Amino acid sequence: MSTNDGDIEIRTLSTAEEMVDVVGVFQQVWGSPTELVRLEMLMAIAHSGGYVSAAYDTTRPGQQHGTILGASLGILARHHDQPALHSHVTGLLPGIRHSGVGRTLKMHQRSWALDRDIDWIVWTYDPLVRRNAWFNIAVLGADVHEYLPSFYGTMTDAINAGDESDRLLLAWDVHQELPAEPRDGSGITGAQLVPTPEDIVALRRTDPAAVAEWRMSTREALISALEADRPVLGFTRDGEYVIGESK
Repeated sequence: MSTNDGDIEIRTLSTAEEMVDVVGVFQQVWGSPTELVRLEMLMAIAHSGGYVSAAYDTTRPGQQHGTILGASLGILARHHDQPALHSHVTGLLPGIRHSGVGRTLKMHQRSWALDRDIDWIVWTYDPLVRRNAWFNIAVLGADVHEYLPSFYGTMTDAINAGDESDRLLLAWDVHQELPAEPRDGSGITGAQLVPTPEDIVALRRTDPAAVAEWRMSTREALISALEADRPVLGFTRDGEYVIGESK
């Protein structure tokens, strides 16, 4: 399966030769001294019916099909006892962010799931990474289902090292239409706002104590809201989670 968006082509992958570049992309994106995902695991996921894809710039010299810009992988799963794809990791090379490639990859993933009668795409992300919260909640319209403290234990890659690996679990109903407008909290009254730092990745390098304070305060606020059955209704342009009333 492939999708073309101008000069960008998204393709599902199946061969070891293709997977070598995916391994390199993930290692470069996360600045990891070791392979983030091994080639053998990528082959096993693809061969067993899972999702492995890559984005290529067809105008730049490189492989036969163009220069790789990013990649994504997902594992077959269940959500609400329905077929789901657990989107484990998606990464774009430096300089590719804000280019629309990430959205194109996610739309390809959605189409792939729909073609296979998969009802949900679920994934996790760091709740303090503001740009990811905006994209996942406001742009895609995914719903927050669970807060997972220290989900991955101790991480050593260049992006996450020195911080706890808290994650929010998102669920995206692939049958629903995308939001016509960003879910930014507009028009919602009486909501609780939970702020996030402007750039948690930069803050990890300059002020680990401040990172720990942000981590604990955000963890407490979001866990408290979700346990009280108060949903995350949106994410503001100023970097705040919009928490609604109990269902």
